[in-house]
Amino acid sequence: MGKKFVYLFSEGNDHMRELLGGKGANLAEMTLLGMPVPQGFTITTEACTQYYADNETINDEIQQQIMEYIGKLEEVTGKKFGDTENPLLVSVRSGSRASMPGMMDTILNLGLNDVVVEIIAKKTGNPRFAYDSYRRFIQMYSDVVMGVGKKYFEKLIDDLKRLAEQFKAEYKSEIGKDFPTDPKEQLIGAVEAVFRSWNNERAVYYRKMNDIPSSWGTAVNIQSMVFGNMGETSGTGVAFTRNPATGENKLFG
Repeated sequence: MGKKFVYLFSEGNDHMRELLGGKGANLAEMTLLGMPVPQGFTITTEACTQYYADNETINDEIQQQIMEYIGKLEEVTGKKFGDTENPLLVSVRSGSRASMPGMMDTILNLGLNDVVVEIIAKKTGNPRFAYDSYRRFIQMYSDVVMGVGKKYFEKLIDDLKRLAEQFKAEYKSEIGKDFPTDPKEQLIGAVEAVFRSWNNERAVYYRKMNDIPSSWGTAVNIQSMVFGNMGETSGTGVAFTRNPATGENKLFG
C-alpha cells in the first residue's frame, strides 16, 4: 500500500500537527470532541513536499487520493460536486504546522459554475446571495490560483448576474482559456496554488527569519461550506477559548 496523503477530519488528531498542519490537526481534534465542525479532509504536508520533488506537479497517486476523498466527503455530507439537486461547495485553506504569513488566501465557494449557481439560487430562494457567492469565487480563484489581479474585478462590480459573466470574460482575456466549470478541476488548481504559495517570496523570507525548514511543507484543508451571508438568520464571527486581552479562561467572541 502506498503512502497516505489525505485524511478525513475524523481520521486525525491534535498529535498529527507535523503531518496535518496546525489547522488540520485542530479541525481533526474538534471533530473527535464531537463539535459541529463542517466536515472535510486535509491533504498532508508530505503531499506538498512531494509536489516539489515532482518538479511542481501533483502526481497521479496524490490526485487519485484527493478524488477518493472527495467521494468520501460527498458521502458524509450527502452532497455532490456539480450535482443538480444538492451540490457540494467547499473552502480551500492552507495550513502549515507553524503559523506564517505569505501563504495562499482562502478560496470560498469552490464548486460553483453556471449550472450550480442556478440550483443554489433556487434552493435558497435568494438569487442575490447565489450570484454574489459566484462572483466572489470567480474573483478569488482568478486572483489566488491564476494570478489575475483584483484591480481588474474591482472596476466591474454592479449587477451581480451580469458581473459573473464579466468576471469570466476577464479571466479568459487574461489566461487565454475559459474559467473552469468542473469542480474537480477547480479543486486541483486550488490545491496546487496552496503548494505554490509555500515558496512565494514572502513565505520564504519569513521562514529564513524564523528558522522554519522549507522541508516542512504546508497541508491543505478542504472543508464543506457554511454561509454567513445567506440571509437574516445567518452570520459570521470569531470566538476564542480565552479572553485575548486578559487571558481569562472564558469563552470570548
